[in-house]
Amino acid sequence: MSRVSIPKKLRRQLYFSRPELSQILAAYSARVAAGEWRDYAIDHLAGSATFSIFRHTHENPLFVIEKKQRHPKEAPQFILRDRNRVLCRSGTVGDIIGHFNKLPRLVTG
Repeated sequence: MSRVSIPKKLRRQLYFSRPELSQILAAYSARVAAGEWRDYAIDHLAGSATFSIFRHTHENPLFVIEKKQRHPKEAPQFILRDRNRVLCRSGTVGDIIGHFNKLPRLVTG
């Protein structure tokens, strides 16, 4: 993707705010403590920020939380992806985190 095609106003970096990142990391750390997840990555692109969750470091991400903003004047949208599928879209990160609680979890006995 060429940066020339993106209007100059939209080239600003989009980041997770401190409260958003705190909510994401709280959910992430609970799953790490349960042994389900091991690694994460945060990427910042023009118009979006992503938090990728990995089971193992050298695998593709299990889940990606993406914060997207098409225009600076509109509210950002949060998208939860499971590899190639979109699982949830919301205007708040809390709804995305709540969706994690509905997902099946690994049960060990």
